[in-house]
Amino acid sequence: MQINKLYTKIGTETAFDILAKAEKLKSQGKDVINLGIGQPDFSSPVHVVEAAIKALKDGHHGYTPANGILELREAVAKNIYNFRSVNVNPDNILIMPGAKPIMYFAIIIFGEPGFEIMYPNPGFPIYESAINLTGAKPVPIELKEDNSFSFKAESVLEKITAKTRLIILNSPANPTGGITNANELDILVKGLEKFPNVTILSDEIYSRIIYDDIQFNSLLKYEQLRDRLIILDGWSKTYAMTGWRLGWSLWPKKLIEIATRLAINTYSCVNAPTQFAGIAALNGPQDNFDFMLNEFNKRRNVIHEQLNSINNFSCIKPKGAFYAFANIKKTGLTSNQVQDLILNEANVATVAGTSFGELGEGFIRFSYAASLDNINKAMERISTIFN
Repeated sequence: MQINKLYTKIGTETAFDILAKAEKLKSQGKDVINLGIGQPDFSSPVHVVEAAIKALKDGHHGYTPANGILELREAVAKNIYNFRSVNVNPDNILIMPGAKPIMYFAIIIFGEPGFEIMYPNPGFPIYESAINLTGAKPVPIELKEDNSFSFKAESVLEKITAKTRLIILNSPANPTGGITNANELDILVKGLEKFPNVTILSDEIYSRIIYDDIQFNSLLKYEQLRDRLIILDGWSKTYAMTGWRLGWSLWPKKLIEIATRLAINTYSCVNAPTQFAGIAALNGPQDNFDFMLNEFNKRRNVIHEQLNSINNFSCIKPKGAFYAFANIKKTGLTSNQVQDLILNEANVATVAGTSFGELGEGFIRFSYAASLDNINKAMERISTIFN
């Protein structure tokens, strides 16, 4: 059979490959600690689960509007005002089955052969994969350790050409835990005035998971960008709802109809009871999130200290999300070699930095969305290999 050649370029999210390897080792009786998958190890809040059950019992079994039920879009609009201080129209919000379809829709809307899309590197691997799938040229935005894994606005602006259609930004970031410097955002937005045809996709899925009283800077605060800005966020990370597959997106008026039609053409709508669970998460008590963030902060402090105690490892302290991006260059090994060594010899699953792009070479991503006990055991096992 013959298939579209573009599909030979499609990538993957290596964290799931590592998860499969870890599960295989577990099935062989190995005590594997998974610090690879980016998933909170907490249960979804009880009131959220109960809201979904109630929705089912109340008969919400059918299709919903493709853009999401109005009550949920209104709850998202209220949440945007509460945490980003911006009033938005619920009609510009599109509820989607997770965050990946949001980035995919944005990329296929703008990506085609002969044009360019800029994306963070190291960054979430699906950005580059989806860009390649469209035939567009992926242009990396370099995130360097010596700049706390933020970007330099001038270097981004210098890479914009007449072929640039979309710029993807992610803060707080996966895999680095870095947060974009507010001053660099100011410079970038000012510079973008010279490029009115360039659209921005701001991946803000970790917007609530920030430490040390750092202020979250949403690109929504820049009014001059709003007619060409797509915001990506959702429930997976903030409310430990990864398996519910629920995300929200905010689109400029001129794009919301296209995005909604894509939804109709692909998945029709998000399942009804999950949408009612989403309302409960946003409008209900936030105690579960507050507890989870406090626990993540404790784990962040521990894993940061312990990674820096391992011979030939170093790690800057992450400012957001729940990842530590450790520098392993002094080991003399590649990222993949260290990843495999740690998995096979220490029974600890991690993800090689190259899984997040070429600029991730020399780094390993550790997810501290795991218990303190498991983090301590994992660090002890790894130390026996390198110390």
